[in-house]
Amino acid sequence: MNHVDNCRPPPAVELQRWALSGSAELRSLRTSLQQALSGIRTAGCDDLEDIAERVVLVATELATNALQHGLPPTTVRLLYHEGRLVLDVADHNPGYAPVEAALSLAGDRSRGLPIVRAMSLDVGWYAEDDVKHVWASFSVEPQPVAVLSQDR
Repeated sequence: MNHVDNCRPPPAVELQRWALSGSAELRSLRTSLQQALSGIRTAGCDDLEDIAERVVLVATELATNALQHGLPPTTVRLLYHEGRLVLDVADHNPGYAPVEAALSLAGDRSRGLPIVRAMSLDVGWYAEDDVKHVWASFSVEPQPVAVLSQDR
């Protein structure tokens, strides 16, 4: 098993916040997050639909982990910093560090963090006072297109 990197995300502006008290609220989180992300589509990122699907999947995985292994309340925040969306999920169990198990088809447990790592650009966590934050970032800047020059 691997530990997720203990580091803070870049400083970012909060776009929206959700407070969860149980897994029954995951469906409304997904719907509300999808709506929040649809408002960003006007920013000119062509591939935002794919990014939105990945952000919603990662939010669900991280929030589920926080609800199962953390202490309430669980807070999900959508942040933005210089061409990146940052998803921050916080719970009140800073003594329980996130652990990434190898992805296995044998069981249903321990798949969340490998999925999060595969779907996002960066993943990390940090503790602050009595709060643990697990975060993932996603690039929303259009990727630069390489121009090939031909010598004639």
